[in-house]
Amino acid sequence: MTELTAAALPSLAADVSVPTYDRSAVRSRIVHVGVGGFHRAHEAMYLDRLLEAGRGDWGLCGVGVLPFDAAMRDALAAQDRLYTLVTTAPDGSSAARVVGSIVDYLFVPDDPEAVVAKLADPDTAIVSLTITEGGYGIDDATGGYAPRDEPTLADLDGALPPRSVMGLLTEGLRRRRDADIPAFTVMSCDNIQGNGHVARASLLGFAERLDPELAAWIAQNVSFPTSMVDRITPVTTDETRASIAEEFGVDDRWPVRSESFAQWVLEDAFPLGRPAFDEVGVQLVQDVEPYELMKLRLLNASHQAMSYLGILSGAHYVHEVCTDELFVAFLQGYMHAEAIPTLRPVPGIDLDAYCDELIARFGSEAIRDTLARQVVDGSDRLPKFLLPVVREQLAAGGRIDHAALVLAGWSVFLEGRTESGEETPAVDSRLDELRAIVADDPAALLDYAPVFGDLGQDARLREAYLAARALLAERGARGAIAAVVDA
Repeated sequence: MTELTAAALPSLAADVSVPTYDRSAVRSRIVHVGVGGFHRAHEAMYLDRLLEAGRGDWGLCGVGVLPFDAAMRDALAAQDRLYTLVTTAPDGSSAARVVGSIVDYLFVPDDPEAVVAKLADPDTAIVSLTITEGGYGIDDATGGYAPRDEPTLADLDGALPPRSVMGLLTEGLRRRRDADIPAFTVMSCDNIQGNGHVARASLLGFAERLDPELAAWIAQNVSFPTSMVDRITPVTTDETRASIAEEFGVDDRWPVRSESFAQWVLEDAFPLGRPAFDEVGVQLVQDVEPYELMKLRLLNASHQAMSYLGILSGAHYVHEVCTDELFVAFLQGYMHAEAIPTLRPVPGIDLDAYCDELIARFGSEAIRDTLARQVVDGSDRLPKFLLPVVREQLAAGGRIDHAALVLAGWSVFLEGRTESGEETPAVDSRLDELRAIVADDPAALLDYAPVFGDLGQDARLREAYLAARALLAERGARGAIAAVVDA
């Protein structure tokens, strides 16, 4: 067993690919906020590919904002900011690569001034983000800026140095403006429709409350490219660490395991330049929306569709439900009858083949992705992934029975117990409020404006939701699914 460090790279097993480029020559021209598993399996991986190919010197400075990011700080520090990425194909075969594109890491609670200085550094050209749907402070119902987290609220009250994501970006941009340094590009890599627009609304919403003149400068000078990102990346567990250590002989404090499939569709809008992403498989386009709608409404919404009902029926893993003929029929029915009718043409994509590929990816037992991971912060995810499909189908007079059953399944999931009496793995920033609603009157869930806005007042949706609730109570999750599939 070899402990992962830069000095130990030559002694790793031959089946572990390692960086051969000079990491000391890599410039951290991209600052990335939110260094989790997905970022390290996606953007950092693409940059590592470029560096290995000798195409430029663009590297990453990671930034941790929240207290729990201290664990990532310590793991990366002990390993010279290296980590192992293991990708697994649908046939179960795996490949290991030590990724070296992260060359620095800053932890805001340690030294917020160092983070602001890095953002203000003329060498910083791009700031990328994976801060989750809830990290932007955008109200799903109104589209307005409405932050709730304490660091952001403190920064809006004038706390210095700033400690929230938008506070840090705003202060970094203020210093660049005052020093006549061009603005960096803000590149969201979160699974949100129009993530560039969301990032822009969040940053401008924050800046306008502090300094309207600075907000106007940001609006004129900062580019917010939209992107669509895709790679299934389960949370790293002790089981992950042990399996990678056993298979590849690497003692890694925080490895990443993901599927072999990866996709990134990116709007080409980078005034200060960018890495040659197109040379390592990134699709650079002028209009990302058709691709992101495809991914959000087919892949991400399908995760919601399978997870609540799967958990209620006693399943724990994605591959369990996606190798079950009943669930596969339900998911294919949702995708073809409800989601695809809401999509625009997607250049170069066969949507039928894409749906089949999703089922194959979901069914990979080797990934061992959990249903519980898919339902974290469901009150943030459902309005972005599933409810836009419902809204458009209602407007067009299309089917909504699959989606209505998913919403009914969510409401039963919130009650706290599966059909066998197990506790549901509910993690949501609004959990107490949501549970109080369903405990009092499940029908009132549709009145919850932070999730449904005015959509919950639609008479057809309410009727379908209540019918689905009754079906779940009468037949259980599998019986309800069968009824929808048969219909």
